[in-house]
Amino acid sequence: MAAEDPSVSGVSGRYATALFELAREEKSIDAVKADLDKFEAMLNESADLKRLVRSPVFSADAQAKALNALLDKAGITGTSAKFLKVLTANRRLFAVADVIRAFRALVAKFKGEATADVTVAEQLNEKNLDALKTALKSVTGKDVALNVKVDPSIIGGLVVKLGSRMVDSSLRTKLNSIKHAMKEAG
Repeated sequence: MAAEDPSVSGVSGRYATALFELAREEKSIDAVKADLDKFEAMLNESADLKRLVRSPVFSADAQAKALNALLDKAGITGTSAKFLKVLTANRRLFAVADVIRAFRALVAKFKGEATADVTVAEQLNEKNLDALKTALKSVTGKDVALNVKVDPSIIGGLVVKLGSRMVDSSLRTKLNSIKHAMKEAG
């Protein structure tokens, strides 16, 4: 499966594939995905956790102790917790974000979903997320899982990347195109 999908290659793809196969055998794909989503949210919210995960300065023991405390506090247990501990023991915790992304791609493929990367200027509410999912489903004919990233520098609008297609309706892009048009006219 990993060989067919370029988004699940390399070290992160191998780890994600192993986790996916294990979760599928245990019939715990949704639980593992929820735990990984929770861990990713913690990672995105904490600069200290990012530093712990990415920096080679921390020993495997230091990472393991910190990770154990975080997993207990977040209530992440079972297969997900064991997997994150294996990443730490193997000194591969730096790749956790890529592993989570690859795992999501495998889950989406397994469930017949498509995944869209969406960049917005500010967080969308549930109503707007549902409307976006519905619009993308009408285009693709599949359920669409959204990876939403907030980037205030796009000013407004949104950027949607679905497979090889990308729609950039951000205000930043529109202003840049006006700026270029004015330079050419002047």
